[in-house]
Amino acid sequence: MKLTHSVRYDAPLADVYAMLTDPVFREKAATAQGVTSVDVTVEGGDVRLDMQQPTTDLPGFARKVVGENSNVVQAEARNGTDTADFSITMPPLPGGINGVRTLKVDGDGTPDTFDGEAGVKIPLIGGKLENLIGSKLTEGWNNEHALGVAWLAGDR
Repeated sequence: MKLTHSVRYDAPLADVYAMLTDPVFREKAATAQGVTSVDVTVEGGDVRLDMQQPTTDLPGFARKVVGENSNVVQAEARNGTDTADFSITMPPLPGGINGVRTLKVDGDGTPDTFDGEAGVKIPLIGGKLENLIGSKLTEGWNNEHALGVAWLAGDR
């Protein structure tokens, strides 16, 4: 399933990049999304979040597959300040989300865009899980954006 999502920050690219590679911001953003624990690793511009989160908000069919809690690993391998190879996996599920996260100068702001694909290789329910993780990605990205807007305005 193809996924595209974009948000825009009213800040220079360098400021957005600094925020997205700040472990304090990334931990705060993950915690705001309801994770019960998160381990954030930043090396250079590469970011890895290893998160545990409850699945109480998931439909029953999904909870049967992932359990009462899920492990989610989000990784961003930067190719400079403007693009990153982006992935989300949910061990031990076969599949996840893969794509590219792009920051781009646009006047006085910086769009933050994801282009990629969700894929879950489980017969009969794989497509439903792809839709679910796609909507969770969008929800999480929007929550991170709202927190990022406040962060860039000085509310830390």
